[in-house]
Formats: sequence, C-alpha cells, structure tokens
Amino acid sequence: MRITRKIAAVLAITIAVSAHAGDSRADKQKKIRKMAQDTLQRLYVAKPSAKTAVQNAAGYAVFSDIGVKILLAGSGKGHGIAVNNATKQETFMKMLEVQAGLGVGVDKFRVVFIFDTQDALDKFINSGWEFGGSSSLSAKTGDKGGGLAGAVSVSDDVSMYQLTDTGLAAEITIKSSKYSKDGDLN
Repeated sequence: MRITRKIAAVLAITIAVSAHAGDSRADKQKKIRKMAQDTLQRLYVAKPSAKTAVQNAAGYAVFSDIGVKILLAGSGKGHGIAVNNATKQETFMKMLEVQAGLGVGVDKFRVVFIFDTQDALDKFINSGWEFGGSSSLSAKTGDKGGGLAGAVSVSDDVSMYQLTDTGLAAEITIKSSKYSKDGDLN
C-alpha cells in the first residue's frame, strides 16, 4: 500500500507541475472561463434542457479533469469555476483525485455541477467538497426539476453531468475527489 501511495503522489505532482506551467494568473483564469463556456455549449447541444436548468439554478460549477492511472495507482487534477447566478460572482476552484485499482490509461472529462439552492452552492465553494471511495452512477432518464434528464443527483440539491470526448456520459464515475477554492486564482 505504501508503494501505491508513493506512485499516486508522484503522479499528482507531475500533473500539477505540467498543468498551466508558465501561464500568468490572468491567463489561467481566461483559460478556465473558456473551458467552462465550451463545456456548457457542448452540454447544451447534447442535452438542450440543461440550459434552462443551469440558468434557473442558484449556481453552477464546471471542471476539466485529466487523470492518469499506472498499474495499481492513479491520480488526477482539474481546474474549474463556480458561478453564483444571482451575483455573477466567480470562484476559481481546483480538484484533486486519487484512485487505486488495476489499470493503465489517461482519462479526460468535463463535469458540470448544478446547485438548486444557495446553501448547496455556498457549501461547495466555502467548505470544499469531498467524494469518498469510487462509485458509478447511472444518468437519470426522466426529467427532474428544471429538466435535468441525463444528470445524476450527487447530494441534496446538487446534480451533475459528465461529458467525455464522445459526448454526455451515460454512467458517471465518482472517484475519491476533493474540490476546493484555488488560492492562487482567487
């Protein structure tokens, strides 16, 4: 188990150093905003009802994730932005994931969280959020609230869409992930 942790730590550091190396703070923020807008546009094409859900929510967050897995360990890192729809306040955030289990590969995906209440959004932004373990969730086939077909409920008042290179994911995998404010970008 010690070797697995060391491999995961090395992978996390490698990903952290390579992501956005040399970019200024303003450049990083600009890239994250563009990624978020591109992701939302892809989501709206794949699931048009999601646009209304995002607009009617208390807020939303969009993340880009890249993960690497080699043999028994893996890690991932991502960046994103949370937006309060009422105030238009942006909070830049980061995501870190650690995974164990046999495998080799690189995963790239985008995640959109939709927060139905101000309280859920505030907790996500101010307290961070941590998913434990690893689980797969099937996307809903029926509508919920503002038309969240294709989304999964990940907690009270929070739904999530996951997009891959091939489109909207039918099954969403939540690994051991931590979301928190990015002190360098806020």
